[in-house]
Amino acid sequence: MAQNSQEFDIKEELKKLPNKPGVYIMHDVDDAILYVGKAVNLHNRVRSYFKEKIGRGPQIDKMVSLIAWFEYIVTDSELEALILENNLIKEHCPKYNTLLKDDKTYPYIKVTVGEEYPRVMMVRQMKKDKARYFGPFTNGGVRESIDLINKLYKLRTCNRRLPRDCGKERPCLNYHIGQCCAPCQGNITKEAYAQQIEQAIEFLNGKQQPILKELKEKMQQASEKMEFEEALLYRNLIESIKKVSETQKMSDNVGEDKDIIALAIDGNEAVVQVFFLRNGKLIGREHFYMTQVEEPIAHKILTSFVKQFYAGTPFIPREIMLQETIEDMELVERWLTGKKGARVHCRVPQKGAKEKLVDLAARNAQLVLSQDRERIKREEGRTIGAVKEIETLLGIGPIIRMEAFDISNTSGFANVGSMVVYEKGKPKRSDYRKFRMKTVAGPDDYACMQEVLTRRFLHGLEELEEMKSDADSVGERFGSFTRFPDLLLMDGGRGQVNIALQVLGELGIAIPVCGMVKDDNHRTRGLYFNNKELPISKDSEGFKLITRIQDEAHRFAITYHRSLRSKAQVHSVLDEIPGIGPSRRKALMKYFKSIEELRMADKETIAKVPGITANVAQEVYQFFQKNQKEEIEN
Repeated sequence: MAQNSQEFDIKEELKKLPNKPGVYIMHDVDDAILYVGKAVNLHNRVRSYFKEKIGRGPQIDKMVSLIAWFEYIVTDSELEALILENNLIKEHCPKYNTLLKDDKTYPYIKVTVGEEYPRVMMVRQMKKDKARYFGPFTNGGVRESIDLINKLYKLRTCNRRLPRDCGKERPCLNYHIGQCCAPCQGNITKEAYAQQIEQAIEFLNGKQQPILKELKEKMQQASEKMEFEEALLYRNLIESIKKVSETQKMSDNVGEDKDIIALAIDGNEAVVQVFFLRNGKLIGREHFYMTQVEEPIAHKILTSFVKQFYAGTPFIPREIMLQETIEDMELVERWLTGKKGARVHCRVPQKGAKEKLVDLAARNAQLVLSQDRERIKREEGRTIGAVKEIETLLGIGPIIRMEAFDISNTSGFANVGSMVVYEKGKPKRSDYRKFRMKTVAGPDDYACMQEVLTRRFLHGLEELEEMKSDADSVGERFGSFTRFPDLLLMDGGRGQVNIALQVLGELGIAIPVCGMVKDDNHRTRGLYFNNKELPISKDSEGFKLITRIQDEAHRFAITYHRSLRSKAQVHSVLDEIPGIGPSRRKALMKYFKSIEELRMADKETIAKVPGITANVAQEVYQFFQKNQKEEIEN
């Protein structure tokens, strides 16, 4: 089958279509994917698109007019075609497929693979790294679940490379409080740890009853021995398990488990509302925006939603109640039954309490659609719309990720740099980074910026090289440095921009660099780009976004600088006291919230600090009393 649009003869290729189930993919002249669909019979289904005047609607007619070539994948069954269709739609997001808007960044629970001592952690994105993923979770409690699992099975939470780093460092605090079996010290065999991981996976799969039974027995035994503190510990663990089980619902439970799904449509906009019933009780609800709604037909939108939503959701109920009959209802039921491992029913209630629930969900969807429309448009104007304005002003694009840098110091003391990250016009705080100068002394902002940028991008290049040689660790040990920005924003004009271009040039990296030029009042007045100062309207969303980014970079740098300056001041005072070394200084700083609180403390209170003897407490007390007296006399 040809894949070049110039050589592709649609009429001839239509004749070659097999009478088998499969998935078809429509392309335009630029090879972009227009539409992905499934078929019981590829020969009949694909040919139907090219028949004239069969009432397909204007959107489908427009899509057909853009088709330059198509390809198809034959499957063994219609069910396999449905699964493949869903995967391809999620991967390629075709223009003419109705899509579930995927911007909620729901968390997943991930069990790592490729490590001799795996870990359980929370992530925001699934990757093709062979790890075990559970989620995404629409309700809270993910971090609590992970903490509970790590406590129950004493799993490691550190980032050490094991067994390479075994015995190189002391075990962490988790080991000392009985929450880690310390594989870093060789305290547990690889096989025994693997059993713990398997039990954790069983727990995540919803099999909490065995561990509940075991904990209840231990609680009873501890109570009988009058070891009440230990019994209380087991009781708290039991309550935590019950709470996690209730909030996440990863397994079957006694009572009715249902999802109620309805939608509201207005033109090419649609909102789907889902009510979650667990054990017969409504425990939560979520609404979802559907984008690229080319055909505002309820059953088509519901069909797309059900396929895409249940492809990723962690829990599938026994019954799904729908506002309307969806396409391929029986096939979808078979697919969901296979995923759940138990019979799943899709139904459209016609009367009674169930019908009222569906109607309630529909009314809620309509309410969300009407109330949120303006808010969503305003938010998109402040973020994506603002980025579009910047793209137009600079003549570059697309801009997804922007990084901004700033320097802060006090007369050259404690030089620090900040890196803030914005993606799609929104701050991505998990990728923020702080830098403390290693090579620059004194108030030299240009030299500081050169060091910060060099460290940032050199670190990124080194991580990318290490990723290539250590494919199993992709996504595990490598963070935001590996992702380079589409635009670099400097807190200044020509000088700062030239420093950035010099660093990028030396490292062989091509990234557009833009300066945020300030006026005499230290307010942004324009952008410096390609040796020109570009004026920008102060009323535009692009200007407001640039100002927010500049303020955020400045705030982040100032906050870090203040924290270092405060610590330095505390250290300098305590270092003057006889008998106070690094350990005791740290103990005092941990015990007292501020230097002022320590100054006001009496000898007895100071002596309560771990590691502080009565004689040392006397020295600390006398030191501050003497200083206070000198201040009064002066």
